[in-house]
Amino acid sequence: MKIEILPKNENDAIQKEIISKIRDYINYKNLEPGDKLPSERKLSENFEVSRSNVREAIQTLEFYGLLKSKPQSGTFVADIGSVALNGMITDILRLEKPDFKSLVETRILLELKTVRLAALRRSKEELKEIEEALEAYAKKVMNGEDAVQEDLLFHLAIAKASGNSTINTFMLTITPEIITNFTKYHVCDKNIAFIGIQEHRDIYEAIKKQDPQLAKEKMKVHFKMLYQYCYNIKD
Repeated sequence: MKIEILPKNENDAIQKEIISKIRDYINYKNLEPGDKLPSERKLSENFEVSRSNVREAIQTLEFYGLLKSKPQSGTFVADIGSVALNGMITDILRLEKPDFKSLVETRILLELKTVRLAALRRSKEELKEIEEALEAYAKKVMNGEDAVQEDLLFHLAIAKASGNSTINTFMLTITPEIITNFTKYHVCDKNIAFIGIQEHRDIYEAIKKQDPQLAKEKMKVHFKMLYQYCYNIKD
C-alpha cells in the first residue's frame, strides 16, 4: 500500500479556483439536484487544468456532500438547493489551512480514542496489518532509512482496526500532513526513530492483548515525545 504524503499547500490555490469554477458552471447552467456535470476530461479542458486536479476538487465537494459520483455514470449535483450549495461552497473556499499545532492536538484527541477502539474491536487480520506496518517501520529505521511512510501506515492500520469508518477517513485526511511536518522534529532524528520502534511495539502488544486502557497509556507515552518536540515541553 502506497500513501502519498506530499504537502498539499502547493495545490490549495488551484483546488479553490477549480471549486469556484465548478460553482460558477452550476449557476450558469442552472443545474438542479440530480443534474449531471461534464466529464472530468471535459472540465479539465474547459478550466485548462489537469484531470487529477479536477478529480481532487470533485472529491472535495463530494466529501462535503455537494456532489455525488456514480460509477460508469458520472458526477451529479447532490440533493441540495442552489442557495445552500452556493453558501456551502463559499464557506469551503474560506476555509483556512489549520496550523500544525491544531492538527497535532486533533490527532492526539483522536488517536487516544482510536487506539482504545482498536484494542476492543480489532480482528486477527487487522492485528496482522498493524504488526506488518510495525515491522516495516522497524526495518527501515534499523537500516538508517527514512521511515515516514511506515510510521504513517502503522497509525492508519490502527485507525482501520477501530472499526469506525468516519475515524478512519478523518485519519486518512489529517495524518499524512502531520507526519510530513513532524519529520522536522521527530522522524528525522535517528535516536527518536529508534525509540519509536519500542513505542510502536508497546502499542501493538496492548492492542494484541485487547487491553484498551493499556493501549491508551502506551499511545500517551508515544505522544509525550510529540509534545516535547512540538511545544518544547520539558519533563
